[in-house]
Amino acid sequence: MGKETARGEPSLMMFKRCAVALGGLLTIGAASPATMAVDSAAANRVHATVQFLADDLLEGRDTGSRGHEIAAAYVASQFQALGLQPGGENGGWFQRVPLRTASLNGPAAAWLNGQPLAIGQDISVRPSIVQQQQDVTAPLVFVGYGIDAPQIGVTDYRGLDLTGKIAVALDGTPDGLNTEIAAHLGSYKAQMAAKAGALGLVTIPAQVEPSARQRSAGAPRPVTNWVDTAGRNGGVPASLRVTASMTGTGASKLFAGASRSYAQLLAEAARKGARPAGFALPGKLRISRTSSWRDFTSPEVIGVLPGSDPALRGEYVVLMGHLDHLGMRPDPKPGEHAVNNGALDNAAGVATMLETARSFTASGRRPRRSVMFIANTGEEKGLLGADYFAAHPTVAAERIAALVDLDMPLPLYDFTDVIPFGAEHSTVAKVVARAGASMGIAVARDPMPEESIFVRSDHYRFVLRGVPAILLMTGWSNGGQPVWQNFLKNVYHSPRDNLLQPIRWDQLAKYAELNYRISRDLADAAERPRWYQGDFFGDSFAPGQPRAAR
Repeated sequence: MGKETARGEPSLMMFKRCAVALGGLLTIGAASPATMAVDSAAANRVHATVQFLADDLLEGRDTGSRGHEIAAAYVASQFQALGLQPGGENGGWFQRVPLRTASLNGPAAAWLNGQPLAIGQDISVRPSIVQQQQDVTAPLVFVGYGIDAPQIGVTDYRGLDLTGKIAVALDGTPDGLNTEIAAHLGSYKAQMAAKAGALGLVTIPAQVEPSARQRSAGAPRPVTNWVDTAGRNGGVPASLRVTASMTGTGASKLFAGASRSYAQLLAEAARKGARPAGFALPGKLRISRTSSWRDFTSPEVIGVLPGSDPALRGEYVVLMGHLDHLGMRPDPKPGEHAVNNGALDNAAGVATMLETARSFTASGRRPRRSVMFIANTGEEKGLLGADYFAAHPTVAAERIAALVDLDMPLPLYDFTDVIPFGAEHSTVAKVVARAGASMGIAVARDPMPEESIFVRSDHYRFVLRGVPAILLMTGWSNGGQPVWQNFLKNVYHSPRDNLLQPIRWDQLAKYAELNYRISRDLADAAERPRWYQGDFFGDSFAPGQPRAAR
């Protein structure tokens, strides 16, 4: 499970916040604890994979590190041993993702109407991964929340001329939106500003800040994303030359002399259901910055099991799990373990994927559709490897029929349910329910819709290309809730996620068997999964695909 994405939304980090508050789950259907015997050989195999990938010698599998390269070579060797075909570039197992980390080379500078703004006090300017030297001066336009989503009635840019100007947007999203839609729109403000013709985006607080935050906009952190040979990137659009955020103090200066003050704007935004309309602001903002770059690559590992049906083998069902983790702790205390081993996040997911591939090849019956297995890189840095593959697929993008993301199962208890995040959007969830029923495993509804988990893991990058997809996690029933709460509070993203945990290898093997049944069903079905009628994500990103009734 990842950290903060380059687009500004936490990649499942907010998952922690709901752990203590969660009171229980509603389940779809009912199931008693699974009693199916688990193959002990399968348990040994998943144990062996996690044991290798979470070993200290791999130093936490950080993206771009030697440890991650070793892990990728291991997964490729396992794909080959299982009889899969290479699905990467140039007939190989890998797709190397071109990554760039940008940092400010010296302090940035900003002026409003020729008067300097205090960096860190009024404004924080981010580095750029596409332009090293920038000096931009442009007029300002307030754009409400900066959201253009006419399909749900939010059109903040309507009637505003942003050509060659800097958009000034409230952070967050207006009240009343579905939480997953709100999370998506909040993370795509840069793309919407660029589409409207803006050359910059400045975000300002949508509510009165605590005094501590008013004193500082925070130091700009390095930015990492992919940049391909054509200059395209997975982060801020290249046409959006500057991005910055301001404190309330800085925002008040932006609105000085405007038709409405910043204080009046905040008062309106605080009213239930309010959506402040945009208007031109007086004066111009100038921002100057120099970015330094570090370029490197990291591999996606891709294997394919070709389908058997002449009419369907050109379509692909994708199973993926991220191989990377957080690497080494930069400042361990004396005697403290320094390696973020990532045993469950996400060596366990990769082990599941490999065992699922083995089940296919050992069955002696090839699936009708082809099945693609991907070990992603860069998930912990913002879903970067998955995003790069989705933008540069090694098969035709429209041929990807469905995707299941395996991220951080917790085989620490006898799980009796699973959570398919995104179940309400497509018929993939029906396949999960059928597979679960065959094993006595229930399908639980999202216990934390307010956290919008659906848009915060690798599968989401494929949703944005129109692929029906889910994130599948072990559920919270049968004692799972306190296990999850403890893991998220005390273990998640720490060196304690290691092999000293009381891991139930039989449960990880059971999870692998479930995923085999899910992917087998998806691969053999006569009809590929469909988005539901009226679904926001389906309508936004797959407008030409057939729909299913809810």
